[in-house]
Amino acid sequence: MKVVKVGGSLERCSNLKAYLTKIDEHYPSDLIIVPGGGVFADTVRQTQQRWQFEDVRAHQMAIIAMQQMALLFQSILSGFHFADSLQEINERVSNGERLIWWPDFKLLEQAGIAASWDVTSDSLAAWLAGAVNADELILVKSVEIPAGLDLPALTRLGIVDPCFIEFTKNNAYRITLINKDAL
Repeated sequence: MKVVKVGGSLERCSNLKAYLTKIDEHYPSDLIIVPGGGVFADTVRQTQQRWQFEDVRAHQMAIIAMQQMALLFQSILSGFHFADSLQEINERVSNGERLIWWPDFKLLEQAGIAASWDVTSDSLAAWLAGAVNADELILVKSVEIPAGLDLPALTRLGIVDPCFIEFTKNNAYRITLINKDAL
């Protein structure tokens, strides 16, 4: 099973449909797409700065931003289905269904995931990959990925979030970071 996190910033690209189609074609089975929050999460950040509400509410709103992006992705990849619980994901993947994760902030809260901007959709995808025993976690990014860098260096450059290393350290899956244009 592969978990492919598609960065929300790809929404700003005119080629979003082509990128999603390439992912669909390149990974024909056992695939879960995790959407980033993109412009919807950016709005949450701006709104929190303006109204100064707590991180727990902002985190919940950012999860809803990921859900909005999931709706967009599914409108492009109509053969994909939403799944939210771990049990549903495992059952539906084993039945050969193609999935887009519908993140649920209650599930994440029960898993003890901190409500913080340091935990982005990258870390949530890493958590999901571990929770469903994925073979590989693939992060599709719009930024250039310098060759040969380890996770601490990628964190320092802001390519992955500050908590990503923590979410990946005890998992056996392979981690691949790829620029959208290299798909």
